Amino acid sequence: MPSDASVQKETGSASQTLVARHLSKTYRSGDVEVHALQGVDFELNKNELVVLLGPSGSGKSTLLNIIGGLDTPTSGDIRFRDHNLSSADEAELTRFRREHVGFVFQFYNLIPSLTARENVALVTEIAPHPLDPAEALSLVGLGKRLDHFPAQLSGGEQQRVAIARAIAKQPEILLCDEPTGALDSRTGVLVLEAIERVNRELGTSTALITHNTAIAGMADRVVHIADGRIERTERNLHRQPIHELKW
Repeated sequence: MPSDASVQKETGSASQTLVARHLSKTYRSGDVEVHALQGVDFELNKNELVVLLGPSGSGKSTLLNIIGGLDTPTSGDIRFRDHNLSSADEAELTRFRREHVGFVFQFYNLIPSLTARENVALVTEIAPHPLDPAEALSLVGLGKRLDHFPAQLSGGEQQRVAIARAIAKQPEILLCDEPTGALDSRTGVLVLEAIERVNRELGTSTALITHNTAIAGMADRVVHIADGRIERTERNLHRQPIHELKW
């Protein structure tokens, strides 16, 4: 972490895109209970980039899935703007995901028989105010690879297609779960630069899960999670450019 990072308590603000309070998630298997989240408070503000750090099983992905509408909490409240997602039914959550949230996962999930442009176009066909697929791909540095199939692209290029697909519908929220986990460090830098550029140029509120502490320097805030709880939150007064991070 940079020396000027300071620990601050998250507080309410008019700039908040999403607010979660007292989130808990319990999974049951027979008589066994797993408490994946335990009373978590979390905010995602407009235009910011948040990195979630923590060991495997700490609850990072569970939190991301809940704020993205892929899962529901056992208890607690979560609001997007003035919408209460805690009481939303499946149809409302589907609409929330479709219109307001972009997802990027560790694995690219591209359709092999479609070009990069066509993979991105699948999303733009159902979005109310989409980017042109070519524009989305240019934003992640693939303007010259529009008509290439996934098999003709490197792993990093495929992940950037996945990012283009996620942001083509112009979501308010972009959620990235270990987006560089399957990549080497050099390729990972290109992917992170694409995510940072999207955050900067589109103003998308972005939350990114990683095990790599070096990535924390690119964030506005770093949220440390362990045993289903937020241990602390650090605010970076000055985000570091990706190429300056020490891997």
